[in-house]
Amino acid sequence: MQDKIWLSSPHMGGSEQKFVKEAFGANWVAPLGPNVNGFETDLQSYLGGEVYVGALSSGTAALHLGLIILGVKPGDEVICQSMTFSASANPICYLGATPVFVDSEETTWNLCPIALEEAIKDRISKGKTPKAIIAVHLYGMPYQVDAVHAVAAKYNIPILEDSAEALGSTYKGVNCGTFGSLAALSFNGNKIITTSGGGALVAHSLGEKEKAVFLSTQARDAAPHYQHSEIGYNYRMSNICAGIGRGQMEVLQSHVEARRAMHHFYVDLFANIPGVSVFQEPTSDYFSNHWLSAITIDTTQSNGKTAEELRLLLEKSNIESRPLWKPMHLQPVFATFPYYGGAVAEELFQKGLCLPSGSNLTEADRLRITEAIQAFFV
Repeated sequence: MQDKIWLSSPHMGGSEQKFVKEAFGANWVAPLGPNVNGFETDLQSYLGGEVYVGALSSGTAALHLGLIILGVKPGDEVICQSMTFSASANPICYLGATPVFVDSEETTWNLCPIALEEAIKDRISKGKTPKAIIAVHLYGMPYQVDAVHAVAAKYNIPILEDSAEALGSTYKGVNCGTFGSLAALSFNGNKIITTSGGGALVAHSLGEKEKAVFLSTQARDAAPHYQHSEIGYNYRMSNICAGIGRGQMEVLQSHVEARRAMHHFYVDLFANIPGVSVFQEPTSDYFSNHWLSAITIDTTQSNGKTAEELRLLLEKSNIESRPLWKPMHLQPVFATFPYYGGAVAEELFQKGLCLPSGSNLTEADRLRITEAIQAFFV
């Protein structure tokens, strides 16, 4: 059996061990220290503008704390893009609030501005003005920032930007992760850069960042003894993980370039294969890091060949691929919550597939992928 080609595996750059060794040498292994501060500064510099970054244990933690800072309470409603990973929606339920799911639009596969406004109007008519909107940059593709934010501004609802998959992506030249009232980043092992496990909250004021850090360190009051006036969480990033992140920041741009190169590889590979569309930017306003390259297969043009059949064939060749995210409104755990829109997300899930996209894939890997895919579409 040949070595497995992974969908998106960690890719070290070389300097990570230096920062981690420095942490060990100074005995800075706790969830604070110079690597945490340095990683936050690195991220702030990269994102640009007036942003403040708090390094946390996961992107999910960032979304959870973001909702708390936005004032979400039990009984509130929060609108969430349906086509996403469950981590976008779970923190809503952590807080005893109700997720209201909204369909995607066909160009970016992200939050549909039309369905979003329909949802807001209907929830208001029912006496429930949504407290926040979670908008996701799916697979690194920026959502329709201008249109989505215009709707949110019209009803004075803050946006919590889920940029977990979009570090290195831009909209109109501005970095994803800086558009929302708050934003979440993820550095999970499969992301464009990793800290093993980790995430960050991006804020637009020092006070919001400090609030996130306070809550992430068990909400300990300023006192010589352990005193707590609020519920806190164990969500701060460790100095060890932040050391990995500092090394990864040195190779972030090259990782983006490599992921985009994999996207172009698939564009070329599928150029003459009927029925296959490669997910790509709709206009030059959008710049995706192409964290994951994805395709859809129209079975009416592909001689009946399906995305699931391709996934199974790749699996036999020890090549990992994955269906697109199953929409949240179709998930058993969220089936009873409100949903607005049509069937765009559902149709994408039925006909879509994510393909190996890692920044560390080799020419030999690409050859194996090419041979397997061409054999499938013969």
